[in-house]
Amino acid sequence: MSENKIDVKNLDLYYGDFHALLKVNFAIDKGDVAACIGPSGCGKSTFIRVLNRMNDLIPSCRITGQVLMDGKDIYGDMDVTELRSRVGMVFQKPNPFNMTIFDNVAYGQRMQGIKDKRVLSDIVETSLKKAALWGEVKDRLKKPAQALSGGQQQRLCIARSIAMEPEIILMDEPTSALDPIATGRIEELIVELKREYSIILVTHAMHQASRVSNKTAFFLLGELIEYNDTREVFTNPRDKRTEDYISGRFG
Repeated sequence: MSENKIDVKNLDLYYGDFHALLKVNFAIDKGDVAACIGPSGCGKSTFIRVLNRMNDLIPSCRITGQVLMDGKDIYGDMDVTELRSRVGMVFQKPNPFNMTIFDNVAYGQRMQGIKDKRVLSDIVETSLKKAALWGEVKDRLKKPAQALSGGQQQRLCIARSIAMEPEIILMDEPTSALDPIATGRIEELIVELKREYSIILVTHAMHQASRVSNKTAFFLLGELIEYNDTREVFTNPRDKRTEDYISGRFG
């Protein structure tokens, strides 16, 4: 049995004839924040979508290798609904549902069959507190989520993910659409959340990777070139291609 929370072994991913990911090996433990860096189109977002099987929605997608969660192959017998409740996802642009703040956070648990208003209220409050949003919205839970600022909407989406009690949170460039102040709030939140969750973060901002992650994966043309402690990747990279990217020589 794998000792890692997630353990990816010899992963290849194809879109039709296009070989998008090549022999990726990757592992993350509870409490790790792993940042995925690399130029556009290098496979970062494709990779994290493997981890909650979002690529299943693409008919031409084919995967070989193993993706283990707590030692269990997520492409084997694991139910996709169960997987997606254990592996949350936060997208590049905030995507709150067209409903109230309360209903956004409660949505997933309602879909799981929880109807008790007191239980749902507790879940919503706890999730919003963990997402550092409760103080700003506690008096307007019945207001439309779209009325929130962009940064608040992204924290709401994080709260919506937390409400499902995931073990891992995937974040695909969660601050790219936000201003610097909202970005700072999200980065502070990531540092807080790693106490309870494993987090895999796709980011184009190398300073963000260096601030919030303890591990960094550098992708290039579908290959995982280097994966190591963040400090090592940024100060003593093993591969010249990593050094060239970090130093701004390409990408």
